[in-house]
Amino acid sequence: MASGHSPTVRRRRLALELRRLREAAKLTCEEVAEQLECSASKISRVETGRVSVSPRDVRDMLAIYAVPEEQREGLVQLARESRQKGWWHAYADTVHPHFATYLGLEDAASQLRIYKCGRIPTLLQTAGYARAIHAAGQVSGQFGNADRQLELQMERQRQARANPPRVWAVIDEAALHRQVGGPEVMRQQLEYLCEASSSPRLFLQVIPFSSGAYVSLDLPFVILSFSDPVDPDVVCMGYATGCLWIEDMTEVDRYNLYFHHLQATALSFDDSLALMTSVLKEL
Repeated sequence: MASGHSPTVRRRRLALELRRLREAAKLTCEEVAEQLECSASKISRVETGRVSVSPRDVRDMLAIYAVPEEQREGLVQLARESRQKGWWHAYADTVHPHFATYLGLEDAASQLRIYKCGRIPTLLQTAGYARAIHAAGQVSGQFGNADRQLELQMERQRQARANPPRVWAVIDEAALHRQVGGPEVMRQQLEYLCEASSSPRLFLQVIPFSSGAYVSLDLPFVILSFSDPVDPDVVCMGYATGCLWIEDMTEVDRYNLYFHHLQATALSFDDSLALMTSVLKEL
């Protein structure tokens, strides 16, 4: 997964640069919006990278910020590239808007640090396990049925295998015991985890029940890192109707510290594999 090829990451780069340039020009979102004859909320959404921005709007913003002409074309081109469609757009009927942003960042990430407490991380789920998860989540049916969501997830895993990031995953032992889909589905899921743990790009640890309370006990999160240093880490925390994005570097550093604590609390790689094998034998 190369960050340079993701329209989502390009949009994020552009957003950070536009905000930096506005602040350097000592202008507020309201002042820029007044000159562009749009709402201040539009400027704010552009600067968070949650919406795309047209090359024309970028040209107008750069003119307002008095950016030298020779520096403008690179950012305008970045705006063009940020409006390209990623593979996930083929599943627009299934993907929540906030989730599309996550998929774009995941597609670009060179490293994922994942903590899950109640279930197996999505990128490590078997089809049977994933099908049971999606079926259980069908409440409103707003974004496609369970079969369509499963197609999206399997394609997401194929994309990840094609150019895999380094994945550091820490899961709670509870995820190994919860019989999602029943004993046979869980047997297949645990067999897959044991096999996948030998991958040179997957580092899987389990926090056992015997560890007692620990940091971030019931607060799953993902830290996404990128190969290009101009793209800072971002933390994503999902909830039922959306995502919370954390990009402030002080807070991101705190989550990196949390993750180090989780790794220290968890079993070693070998002992984690032994625990998974033990739970598998009980099924």
